[in-house]
Amino acid sequence: MELGGKSPCLVDETANIDLAAKRIVWGKLVNGGQTCVAPDYVLVHASVKQALIERMKHYIARFYGEKPLENPNYAKIINQKHFERLCGLMHGEHLAAGGEVNPNTLQIAPAILDEATWDSPVMGEEIFGPLLPVIAYEDMEQAVAAIRARPKPLAFYFFTSDASREKDILPRLAFGGGCVNDTLIHVGTHHLPFGGVGESGMGNYHGRTSFDAFTHYKGVAKKSLLIDLPIRFPPFREERFSFVRMFSRRK
Repeated sequence: MELGGKSPCLVDETANIDLAAKRIVWGKLVNGGQTCVAPDYVLVHASVKQALIERMKHYIARFYGEKPLENPNYAKIINQKHFERLCGLMHGEHLAAGGEVNPNTLQIAPAILDEATWDSPVMGEEIFGPLLPVIAYEDMEQAVAAIRARPKPLAFYFFTSDASREKDILPRLAFGGGCVNDTLIHVGTHHLPFGGVGESGMGNYHGRTSFDAFTHYKGVAKKSLLIDLPIRFPPFREERFSFVRMFSRRK
């Protein structure tokens, strides 16, 4: 069972910024951001934050045009209630790109919120829409601590070119599943289990793990009829315990 949550993209200073931007934008805007494993926010090293934002703006335009609301392939929000909720989350935020709305079609142009903070309303709940807060960090330990301080996400996406950092960070964070240098694709393979952890769900499925998830394994012990040691049955006498202690010392 997966329950979504605020799945982070962590982008360090060694990442391929162009490729990270392309894959984050793609993963965020599949179905207008209305997938349980969509990147919910970006936590990026301060030294590459602006470069990442510029490349994300580039790929939004490349994928959906300069006016996404006029693109017939751009998704709408599922209903009026969620459209209004998302509009409310944008209120008062600084938009580095997008954010235009069409109430008639329930569409919101891809919005990059580049001055979001941990206290922003948009960071208080799962977004489930085309809004992407971007938060800068200075120190990797600070970033890891910020992620660990919050409920365990369904997905985690780490963009880095540092293999040693990859091996260090992934075991230290609890999440359902994820990718290194990509988004969403871990859900598409039956070779990987998929599911949540903690507040983001429980259990796994896909491939063999689907079979295991919906199978009850019965444990049955079969005992020989030839030997039945009396030591396990009452009445319990001291000489029996002496025998057990003697046997234990020999072991």
